[in-house]
Amino acid sequence: MIEKNPASAAKVNKYKALARDVVEHHFGSRPRRIYHKSAGLSNFVFAVKHSEGDFVVRISPDSAAINSFIKEQWAQNAARKAGVPTAEILEVGSAVIPHPYMITRTVSGTDALHHDKRSAIVQEMGRLTALINSIRTKNWGATFDWSNNQLSRNKTWKEYIENEYRYEDKLAVLERHKAVSPVQSKAIKRIFADAVRMKPKSALNHGDIRLKNVLADEKGKITAIIDWENSTSNLAPHWELSLALHDLNIDEKQHFINGYGLTPKKMQEIAPLAKAFNMLNYTIEVERLAAVKDKDGLEKIRLRTSGVFDLYSL
Repeated sequence: MIEKNPASAAKVNKYKALARDVVEHHFGSRPRRIYHKSAGLSNFVFAVKHSEGDFVVRISPDSAAINSFIKEQWAQNAARKAGVPTAEILEVGSAVIPHPYMITRTVSGTDALHHDKRSAIVQEMGRLTALINSIRTKNWGATFDWSNNQLSRNKTWKEYIENEYRYEDKLAVLERHKAVSPVQSKAIKRIFADAVRMKPKSALNHGDIRLKNVLADEKGKITAIIDWENSTSNLAPHWELSLALHDLNIDEKQHFINGYGLTPKKMQEIAPLAKAFNMLNYTIEVERLAAVKDKDGLEKIRLRTSGVFDLYSL
């Protein structure tokens, strides 16, 4: 818990006071109770009890996060209209306090990571992911319908892959740290060379559709898909699957694609690019481990990317 560190406790108290100011400004009176939630990684997150109801206030120390909050608001509203349960975002702003903030209604349920109805939840996650991916978007990458910016938009899939995702740079990092073999590197280059010639339509992607970002009630009904900060306009379902399937066991993977409605033939088509995305997504972690000279951590990554944990194919 952050509060155990005196310096961090002072910071939490600072942002708690700011959250109190935000609540008073928007609801006209102070909250009855406000407490820090340790779940926030990049944001300070507070649960609020007020005469108007129960809310969550997120505050970011990073002024640029206002764009991420606006994007989340757009994505969640679009998903709710499509039938996906999400937390209702009531306000996004940065004028009341000198930091970006978001106010949402509290959603009942607990995270689904350790739920005893996990298999059923995973299948429902697949169905809801298909709904999310059915939402058509304009342009590619992080800047899409939610933003009025024009110069930072990728108008084509090829532009996104080469200029924003920068698959060649990511592959070079993995090659430099021996996280891929020469044979794997050649295969990834071939997969992306084929991919850039595609002419797909862009779609909304949650970008981190995993059990830790799913709330469910006691019966296993999903009450909300949360944490949309990584939402993007991307290729579906390739991008979603590279993240969604990452933490699931083999049976859960099957449940997910069944819920999504993917046939075996379609999965065969999707798998190469989804796998390539998954491998290249290790780039940030590889760079972090290399920077702190964590040789054991790098070796664990190399073991994963070598394919030794794939017990289902030769």
